[in-house]
Amino acid sequence: MTMCGQCQQQNPDDANFCHQCGVKLMEGKAPEETASGSTTVRPIQDEETVWRQFIGPNADYYLRVFKKFSANGQPRFALSWNWPAFLYISFLWFLYRKMYLHAFVYAVGPMVSTYFTGDVSAGIVWSVMAGATANYLYYWHCWEHIGEMKRTSRMDPGAQDTALKESGGVQPYVIWVGVVFYLIFLATLVKMVQEGPPALEQPSGHPAKEAAPQPQV
Repeated sequence: MTMCGQCQQQNPDDANFCHQCGVKLMEGKAPEETASGSTTVRPIQDEETVWRQFIGPNADYYLRVFKKFSANGQPRFALSWNWPAFLYISFLWFLYRKMYLHAFVYAVGPMVSTYFTGDVSAGIVWSVMAGATANYLYYWHCWEHIGEMKRTSRMDPGAQDTALKESGGVQPYVIWVGVVFYLIFLATLVKMVQEGPPALEQPSGHPAKEAAPQPQV
């Protein structure tokens, strides 16, 4: 097993990247001390390693999809589909990926749309929008933050690692928040099925009419 010098995760001997943080294993080793007592500075990570570490889980999938959105180093829109953003609660997926502004939009948008239209299916439309645009929005998020990180870190590996941890990766606790939401929804659905449809009530002041008596033969 090969230990990652970045997060101390044990990886298979033939692994090129850490399965936990995505850093390239050869570059993730801790700085070594020379015979003179000086410390060898760890080299700046290459472009792919930075993107892998920023993305975190499922980096292979997203790097493959992101190739559709890059044209001469600039973002361009292309159709794609993100099942987790569609099937999961959309705003929680954006929150999981630390896309806070998008999470806010997808949390408020369905509620506002349902309020003004009176149609509860508006939430489904927002879920479809999330599934169709999530990959591109996430690519833009990564591209923007990594570019900003490179400008501010000034090629300092320590500052780069700090920026990657703060703005990159995911928030695992969001998964459990989603599980709680779905459990509440399931419990509510079961209760509604058990109680059945609500009984129709007569308007107040108008008692229900009794059936007319049948004539005696």
